[in-house]
Amino acid sequence: MILKTAKKSAALNLFKILGFIALFIVAQFLLSNLFAWNQKQVTSSPSPQLRPIRDDVGFCWNADSMKILIDYLESQEKETFTPEGLVAAISPHDDYLYAGRIYYPLFKTLRAKEVVIFGVTHGAVRSEIKGLDSILILDDYQLWPGVLKPIAVSPLREYLKSHLNQNYFIVNNHAHELEHSIEALLPFLQYFNPEVKITPIMVAPMPLNKMQEISEHLAEVISAYIKEKNLTPGKDIFFLISADGNHYGQDFNNLAFGEGQEAWEKALAFDRKLIANYLTGQVNEAKIAGLVGELWGKTYLDYKSSYWCGKYSIPFGLLTIEKVIAKTAGRKISGQLFRYSDTYSEGVLPLRKIGLGTTAPFSLRHWVSFCSIGYYLD
Repeated sequence: MILKTAKKSAALNLFKILGFIALFIVAQFLLSNLFAWNQKQVTSSPSPQLRPIRDDVGFCWNADSMKILIDYLESQEKETFTPEGLVAAISPHDDYLYAGRIYYPLFKTLRAKEVVIFGVTHGAVRSEIKGLDSILILDDYQLWPGVLKPIAVSPLREYLKSHLNQNYFIVNNHAHELEHSIEALLPFLQYFNPEVKITPIMVAPMPLNKMQEISEHLAEVISAYIKEKNLTPGKDIFFLISADGNHYGQDFNNLAFGEGQEAWEKALAFDRKLIANYLTGQVNEAKIAGLVGELWGKTYLDYKSSYWCGKYSIPFGLLTIEKVIAKTAGRKISGQLFRYSDTYSEGVLPLRKIGLGTTAPFSLRHWVSFCSIGYYLD
């Protein structure tokens, strides 16, 4: 009897143990699957997409290094430009060690809450992504790189997507990843405006009549946004055009004025003539048409005597800005040259071991010009 009772008790204990083991296995299975489900929810839920940096050599992405650069430029600066009435500008996008002196006086004056940036669509982008013609290129990134922290995209970008004619733009993140002309402006822009938001717009090659057509509609949409948000141009919203000037020398197969020192002087004189005749003073469509007549060759896809990479971003940007200001402020705009120079004249800033370098050489066989021009209410 005692033996039977012991056997029964042992069997009962074994049954309990097996039950606990089974329960443990089921619990582990459920917990494991719950963890996997949670992980899936986390990874599949929307998260900020940061547009990757294209150039981490020529542009500065470290706050300490940027401060060293700004402090140096400040110590060398002898001019000041008033921010009063400033609503738009042309900025270079060359390496900071070459063009830092040209960036600085412009960005020091900017304090707008959000900035629309008209960028170039360089040939390297167009060679990889075919069919980028007569179109604007927007992106889907929620954040862009900054020197202090990631930069948020303005609500204006999504407003454009929902209000602009669908035939006038495409959304292509890869095109923006390949292009450096917009990101070049961001460290300078954010350093002086830590909370700034941006609307990046790449301008593809297009003939003048197409520029006029698209810019008219774009200006209508931007103007509607400005009025809905009760924004003041210059104070709340600003417009930047990214553009470098002439790319001259044997390396660019551009010898319109010959070779050597004399050719360099002639090419610089030609650039200054373009700036004086078409990019400064009151902006109007006749001047813009005159500019493209000098920058374009037989067709809008060709060059004439000067290889400006801003041959599309500048005329399109100015057409749009001129229309926006007319629609929102009832005013004209007038350009003032802040600074003009080139890589051969500037050389490399004497700053060492701050994480900055140059992405191209400078010499009489390879030099690039650039300018900063402010556009004021007239």
